[in-house]
Amino acid sequence: MTQRFVPSQPSDLSQLADLAEMLRGRRITVLTGAGCSTASGIPDYRGPETSKKKRSPMMYREFVGSEEARRRYWARSAVGWPRIQSARPNRGHQALASLEKRGNLSGLITQNVDRLHSIAGSQNLVELHGALAEVICLDCRTVISRDRIQEQIATENPSWVATCHSLELAPDGDVEIPEIPTNFRVPRCKCTGLLKPHVVFFGENVPKPVVSRAWEFLDQAEALLVVGSSLTVFSGYRFVRGAEKRGIPVGIINLGPTRGDEHAEIRVSARVCDALDALDQLLTEPTDRPTPLNLRRGD
Repeated sequence: MTQRFVPSQPSDLSQLADLAEMLRGRRITVLTGAGCSTASGIPDYRGPETSKKKRSPMMYREFVGSEEARRRYWARSAVGWPRIQSARPNRGHQALASLEKRGNLSGLITQNVDRLHSIAGSQNLVELHGALAEVICLDCRTVISRDRIQEQIATENPSWVATCHSLELAPDGDVEIPEIPTNFRVPRCKCTGLLKPHVVFFGENVPKPVVSRAWEFLDQAEALLVVGSSLTVFSGYRFVRGAEKRGIPVGIINLGPTRGDEHAEIRVSARVCDALDALDQLLTEPTDRPTPLNLRRGD
């Protein structure tokens, strides 16, 4: 069973009606972060409920340059993957899919690698940092299903996954394991090349075509809604700055402060599920209220 996330901080929805009025009648681009998936049992790095234990994410140079680093990553990932695979979309994912279906969205940009937006039904989507469901060979560039790699790991390391199933899941889909056996066999491509999860590691650049597609969404938008992201990483924060330069109003839903708060017209400090569920309902309700002048694009 997927572990459920129950935050201790209450949601403050007092600004939600104003946010709905800002978004009403506009084409919206949505940018989501890890806070959108915590209710599905996937932890984040920087949220208010995140473990205070210091954790260093895998760096790209370390992964490609060290057999030991790859052994550590794949051993941990082998234990964490079944729990990522079994995670299911929550009400927040479903609300965003509903907004897209009704034509409210110009597109959805996600920093998440769990593919839960796709499972929920979102289609006009950019996965800014890739997806853990895929693995790529760094030599022949073949893309392989993560499930196939899991089978390979289990075949070559038959006792490994079973011994560590109860350990704590980490934000990037692996687990914290104090000691990795030296005989753990790292998966390889059929061409014998290095395999890497098809995600953007820290220190690695987001592919230019992916970034370009995300900018296309924003160019078609009349509002930007940030959901569940602290915007600490520049790959997401740049779209907030880009919206401001284009005269596009920015709304933020996040439980805790964000790097983009000073750029936002309206800020809702709330759990993503609570806020998006209510926002979806508000945007379906008819209204005769005009859009406030100070929230019109370009004002």
